[in-house]
Order: sequence, then C-alpha cells, then structure tokens
Amino acid sequence: MELVLAKSQDTLVLTSISKRAFESDIAVGNPQAGGPPGYQSRKFHLQMAAQKHLYTCYYDRLIVGGAILFKDGTHLHICRIFIDPEHFRKGLGIQLMERIEDLFPDVIAFSLDTPLWNIRTNRFYQKLGYEIERTDQEFAYYCKKKG
Repeated sequence: MELVLAKSQDTLVLTSISKRAFESDIAVGNPQAGGPPGYQSRKFHLQMAAQKHLYTCYYDRLIVGGAILFKDGTHLHICRIFIDPEHFRKGLGIQLMERIEDLFPDVIAFSLDTPLWNIRTNRFYQKLGYEIERTDQEFAYYCKKKG
C-alpha cells in the first residue's frame, strides 16, 4: 500500500469512494444516509488537495481510498479515512492507518473522532491502540501516543 499527497486529478475518484464508503455506514448503525461535511463534494476534496490535507491510498496501483490529515507540530489529527467498500475486510484500513503513522515519524500524538453509533469504527480504532479521551452525545474522541 502507498499513501501519497493527492493530486487534483485524484479527486474525482476519491470523491466517489468517499461517497460510497460513508453511505455504507447505514449498514452499521448510521441513523440516516450521509457522512461528514463535504464527503460527497468534489469541490471539498479539491480544496483539501490544494491545502495538502488530502492523501490518496493506492493498492496494487489502484486508488482504493483516501485520508484527510491535519498536522500541527508533533500532533496529527486524522480528520477522516475512507476505503472503497469493494475492498472492505481485506485489511486495507489497518494498512492505511499504519501508513499514516509511518508517514509522520516526528508526530508523537495522533487524534481522531468517530460517531458513537458506528460500532465498526470504534472497534477498529481501539484494535489499533487508540484510546478514548472523552465522549460527548455524538462522538468518541480518540488519541494514540507514540513511544
């Protein structure tokens, strides 16, 4: 698996994958079809690519997913990751998270949040060593520290 900064020409495919990935959450508890802000918008993904926050995930030279990442010093906020539902249950999500951590060797803390209703993502992040720092009525907020 390879994770690289997205190019503007990647955004059409990434937007399509994002839309399918987040809309598949209806099967794991999402009370309504949809996803996070901009998940289905090419304009949003183009903006994230221009600001160097959007990453393209390749597997066997195919775009299979992406990530939106925000780095601030030694902290990285994983805004979102998404894998094409055609490639679910193949270990690509784990590989993607490992690539994210490897891509930023100077980062000592990774954070992210996920909806409480999403049993799949909450189990996934806990399996990878992320710990809940806090929750509110909608989200669980996770952190993982290196070392």
